[in-house]
Amino acid sequence: MTAALAPAKPRKFPTQKWSNWYLTALKLAVGLLLVLLILLLWLLRQNEAEEQRSTLIADVLWLEQILSFRLDGNAEQLKQLALVLSQEKNRNALFRVHTQHLIKNSPELQQILWLDSSAHLLDSMPTQNLPRLGSGGPGDDEKADTKALTKPETRADTPADMQSRAIELASKLGKPVYTDVYQSSGSPQFEVFFPLFENGHFHGSLVGVYSLNTLLKQLVPWWFTEKYQVRILDANGNTLASKSRVSEATTTLSYAVPFDPPGFGMAIQVTAYRSSGNIAQTLITSLIIALAAAVLVSLWVMRGHIQRRLVAEQALRSEYAFRKAMEDSLTVGMRARDLEGRVTYTNPAFCQMVGFSAEELIGARPPMPYWAPEELENTQAIHQAVIEGKAPREGFEIRLMRKDGSRFDALIYEAPLIDADGQHTGWMASIVDVTARKQVEEMARQQQEKLQLTSRLITMGEMASALAHELNQPLAAITSYNTGCLNKLESGDFNSRELKDALGKLGVQAQRAGSIIRRVHDFVRKSEPKLAPCDLAEVIDDSIGFIDAVARSLNVRIVRVIQGMRPELMADGVMIEQVLLNLMRNGIEAMSDTAPENRCLTIKLSQIDKHMQISVADRGPGIPPEVQEKLFTPFFSTKAEGMGIGLNICRSIIEFHHGRLWVEDNPEGGSIFVITLPITRP
Repeated sequence: MTAALAPAKPRKFPTQKWSNWYLTALKLAVGLLLVLLILLLWLLRQNEAEEQRSTLIADVLWLEQILSFRLDGNAEQLKQLALVLSQEKNRNALFRVHTQHLIKNSPELQQILWLDSSAHLLDSMPTQNLPRLGSGGPGDDEKADTKALTKPETRADTPADMQSRAIELASKLGKPVYTDVYQSSGSPQFEVFFPLFENGHFHGSLVGVYSLNTLLKQLVPWWFTEKYQVRILDANGNTLASKSRVSEATTTLSYAVPFDPPGFGMAIQVTAYRSSGNIAQTLITSLIIALAAAVLVSLWVMRGHIQRRLVAEQALRSEYAFRKAMEDSLTVGMRARDLEGRVTYTNPAFCQMVGFSAEELIGARPPMPYWAPEELENTQAIHQAVIEGKAPREGFEIRLMRKDGSRFDALIYEAPLIDADGQHTGWMASIVDVTARKQVEEMARQQQEKLQLTSRLITMGEMASALAHELNQPLAAITSYNTGCLNKLESGDFNSRELKDALGKLGVQAQRAGSIIRRVHDFVRKSEPKLAPCDLAEVIDDSIGFIDAVARSLNVRIVRVIQGMRPELMADGVMIEQVLLNLMRNGIEAMSDTAPENRCLTIKLSQIDKHMQISVADRGPGIPPEVQEKLFTPFFSTKAEGMGIGLNICRSIIEFHHGRLWVEDNPEGGSIFVITLPITRP
């Protein structure tokens, strides 16, 4: 059973249509926010890319200037050396001094050569011969070198061709000339030729041999390679030399400028690495997009949740209206109290029952205004038992008072009040006004007593002749003994002993007659049921004493079987005797068509577990199953002159004693009526 506090006014909830518009606006706002965030991040990425490109171009131009400045510086020093060699006389010494200094300060210069006008090697620094363009390698004589320089291979792009063209071009132009890059021992190199003139005539060349790898190694600083990958490309885009922190760059952001000198289509290309800042920015961007997507998903989920909630609220309102209508239509009063006993809810039926309004009852504390003053102590004790959780589950009756002062009887069932979290918050009572019912029950009880009395009178009426015969025997004996005593007294021939014996027998017969009259009087008089210790064997004997004369007149033999112990139980002996008389009389009448030698009525008393069992077995024709089902129904009888109340009264008496009465077939023929009564030990 569930209940709530005093009903409050129902709240107004948003409609489904308004909720859909509201959720749609929220989704549009979040979607627009997501688009703006993506646009902003894209603009930031573009600005950052543009800034990075500008920085890259500036750094590439700076590097190109550094390389050009170094090459120009070296060229200037070689030019000065060429002038010195054209004018001074101690040329060999000056060549070595100047070239040692130049190579020391410019490690990218692998070797400086001094050639005459026929391209014969005059001197070099370092003195060991490096692999030369078109040369046969170190150790070859000057003739071989001259031959290699003056007689190039037939291919136009051979190293010898490049050297010959450079010497010829330098002698004609009178200025330095660079060669294209060539591979020497797996290392990319190029040369610069400076013409030597004396008195206006060409008489030799000064050659500087550069290594591209060493050039990049010496002139590209370490911090530059932390940011970029530097490569020198030929005219076909092939990499001639490179310097980088890793083998490959991870972005396509690059910039190239011509590498001139030396020229020949060579270029310096710088490619930017993907910086950690870019990764962080990408991660932040991804997180923002994921967060926005999560917001959209959450809104979608919330939409479903709100829709389900609206449906649940609508169902709750419908359920509340249904329960309210149901509670208002109940004739059973409902009252809720908290753990302190304060009234928290009443339904209209209870208010009408006690005459107080809900406003007068809500919040009331004990003693309640509907408690009867004369029952205050008992009511307070019951209230405390309920608060302590000791209320009987089968309910309890109590007398209450209406507002006008009238009293009424109420049957109350108390149950724990559990909230949605499973917590015990109070007690819910169902209250039924049983005043009318008790009046009906009292009238029914009185009618039942009248029926029982009527049944007993009918039984006595039917047994009147037998009882008269029973009384005639002791009365006749009394008359005989009295006459004999008078005769003895008149004759004078007597002794006191004879008179004493006769008078004693006369008293016994008088007591016998008085016992018969007492039993009849106790059986037929109207009285309230009295539960007292009762010996069922004595009740059976008294019943047999009543019915024995009738049984003898119909040639019925009564067999009495008492088994085992005979514990006393709490019962009304007269009522049990009435039941036994009714059952035995029915059994005797059922054997009217049975052969006289088979007319036997067996009364058996036994103990089964915690019950005493009495069985009344006859040897009549038995009772059909369809009749057994209706046998204990009021006003149902198998006798033409029967009223149909005897067996119904018998069952009512046994049920009053918390026992059972039923019928079953007798295996030897006939029927057995079985009674079980619970044993009440002292």
